[in-house]
Amino acid sequence: MRKIDHVDRQILQILQEDGRTPYTEIAHQLKVSEGTIRSRISRLLHDGVFQFVIRTDPEKLGLNVLAFIGLTTKLGKQKQVAAELTELPQVTFVGAFSGKHDLIIQACFYSNDELIIFVNEQLSRIDGILAADVSLELKQYKESFSYVREEDITTSEGG
Repeated sequence: MRKIDHVDRQILQILQEDGRTPYTEIAHQLKVSEGTIRSRISRLLHDGVFQFVIRTDPEKLGLNVLAFIGLTTKLGKQKQVAAELTELPQVTFVGAFSGKHDLIIQACFYSNDELIIFVNEQLSRIDGILAADVSLELKQYKESFSYVREEDITTSEGG
């Protein structure tokens, strides 16, 4: 994989703001050829630096209950439990953490009743889960999938 440079970071920042930005517009903004933009985006995609995805709004799909569930797992079972959790359609995120919980998952539900069934029936069937600590999101203040920061672009211009 080639090193990510200043132009790559600028391309990523533009696409993060609007993934539908035409290559011609990106080329115009960065004062490079459209061919340069095409080849760099192709390389970044090939190298797995980013991917184009559609982000849906769970509430607009009727998924009104967003839960973060901290899980305590039996020693030696964390990876197995994580693998099983990734197969559940309600689960949108699974991560291993240090601290109070071994795994933290994010899951979306149509109702509190569906969440209760998920915890009491689906999670309880997974061998290796010792405890589940459920927290409901009441209000979201920020959600970002942007990992290219303005200071990264400004800093890389000089070097």
